[in-house]
Amino acid sequence: MNKKLLAILLSATIATPIASAEAANTVKNKTVQPSIAILDTAIDTSVSSLKNRNVYEVCILAWNSCPNGTQFQEGKGAATLPLNLITKNGFDHGTQMASAAANANPNMGIVFVRIVGNTLDGRRQLVPENSIANALSWVIANKDRLNIQAVAMSQGNSNYNKTGDYCPASGPLTQVVNSATSSGLPVFFPAGNDRNYTRINWPACIPSSIAVGGTDNTGAIAIWSNYDANLLDFYSLGQTRVEVPGNKIINAAGTSIAAQIAASNWIALKSSKPHLSYSDLYSLIIKTSSNVTNSKVSGKLFNLGAALNG
Repeated sequence: MNKKLLAILLSATIATPIASAEAANTVKNKTVQPSIAILDTAIDTSVSSLKNRNVYEVCILAWNSCPNGTQFQEGKGAATLPLNLITKNGFDHGTQMASAAANANPNMGIVFVRIVGNTLDGRRQLVPENSIANALSWVIANKDRLNIQAVAMSQGNSNYNKTGDYCPASGPLTQVVNSATSSGLPVFFPAGNDRNYTRINWPACIPSSIAVGGTDNTGAIAIWSNYDANLLDFYSLGQTRVEVPGNKIINAAGTSIAAQIAASNWIALKSSKPHLSYSDLYSLIIKTSSNVTNSKVSGKLFNLGAALNG
């Protein structure tokens, strides 16, 4: 059985979600528009592609560096940083990811969960696994209220020097990803950009997640896109134009982009075929996918147009 279909059968204990007054709202008050949950650094909601979008902000950190001085904040301004900080040390990454998602699917809202804290002088703080698990647990607890149809976290790290099973797939995040998948909520992670053709990044290597590789602007598998024959699910476009804080537009490339576009396309497909289950949607994507290659590897490309007509 395909590892993703097998994951549907998994059951796991969900980490205790962070409580909030808003999270107690009933399902009847949920957002009608489908949403993507993006877990990343911070977001600048003033950029043009996000200004008029339904963006819901949350901050869930391991440090007391949310805008309110605690580890948790929910509501407008919770996931933002001042312009002098969000433009440094990679904190603009979250705005890039939200821009890529918004451009890929204009018919969805964005639930942005900030998971990377900052020091007073703007340096990035460490993001422990428990913190990411808490963030994903919050998404699961609020997915009906905010009509969240997919999750994408374009963060990760490599563990290539470890012998044997290189993927640390038994930690708290694995348990929560299993729970999300079992509930029908897909979790997308980037395969990584290290030109490694035998291993992908963590947490993309968690079997119940959807690991996404990237293609370049020629339509071929990008040479920088990591690969694992047993754990990579499919490829998606890995190059596009995005906005960054300060209303500037840049070229962006990488499996981070590919994961956002794949998750956004999943939501478009789900919106078109709401009767299909997680496993049905996944099977349809694979069945209608295009073959894609480079000089090293080959795989399946998520072809949204073909899947919509499938």
